[in-house]
Amino acid sequence: MGTVTEVVAVVCSDEPSRTIERDEHLLLSPPHPSRLPIKLWRDHEPLSVVHFPQEYQALPFAPPRGVYESAQLRVEWQTMDGRQPFYHRNCDVDEISYQIDGERTLMTELGVVEHRPGEFSRLPRGVAHDNWGRRESHLLFYTPAPVTEERVAARPSQVVIPPFPGWEPGAINEAVTQCMGSPGHDITVAPVDELRLLEQVHAEKERLQVLNGSDEPGMTWLYRSSGFRLGTVLLTPGGPRIYRRTLDADEIQYQISGHRTLISQRGIVDLGPGDFVRVPLGVAHTSVCAEESRHIALYSDRELPKITETTRTAEPYTPERLTALNV
Repeated sequence: MGTVTEVVAVVCSDEPSRTIERDEHLLLSPPHPSRLPIKLWRDHEPLSVVHFPQEYQALPFAPPRGVYESAQLRVEWQTMDGRQPFYHRNCDVDEISYQIDGERTLMTELGVVEHRPGEFSRLPRGVAHDNWGRRESHLLFYTPAPVTEERVAARPSQVVIPPFPGWEPGAINEAVTQCMGSPGHDITVAPVDELRLLEQVHAEKERLQVLNGSDEPGMTWLYRSSGFRLGTVLLTPGGPRIYRRTLDADEIQYQISGHRTLISQRGIVDLGPGDFVRVPLGVAHTSVCAEESRHIALYSDRELPKITETTRTAEPYTPERLTALNV
């Protein structure tokens, strides 16, 4: 422990960051007792972690599990081994997916993507789509359109008909939804000619863009809109501890690979693959690792509450806990 650097940042605008030198012990410690006869501040809950296993587990088909949700953003986890089985069209949002594990064929009016672990793609608002998963899991991020890519794509979607071996057009529905595609917000559900829907790609110039994170340490920005930004972070062992305090956005982190320890003014917690954690805006935090670590960082300019059960919570800061990290 000693002097550390804190970066005070805004990520949903182009304002520059500021840096402050801090005493690390004071930065993480509880406040001094107040001498005034009124309560000046409230106690805050420690950071809470949500975990979903990354390895496929056989489960009956069910709607995606909501993890975090506000009026402007929804984060979901889903696992599949088969068809969805319906086409879905969003009225109000772009839909970003991240492939966690397994293989998934994404079939759309803008072409077909064969998703593999580590890949992202964005479905523009109003584009019909279905999935064929093989023992897979993925994340979904819904946020108001339009969202733009901030990184050059690895590849575009392709014209593939039939979209996968053994495919035959069948009796299938198309659901049109609002409210970020959350269950119970369908506007219409009607039968659709699946072959005709997929052949729409021939009339479209636009294609889906498949993005990957970078192998360079640090933040790689992937997507942004007026109140939303998403990227991946690659951490390597060593180097000074630099704290970050984001002034204009809640931060949702999802651990992709490796292990790290998140140190914050709301406690200290060890994170491994499949863990989600929310760092509220204005809370200083940093991460340390003894091995290479990769995670998703999503920023929302609106409060983004957790809507599922907590798996575990962060431990209170003590000098001994910080020293025990030994990194």
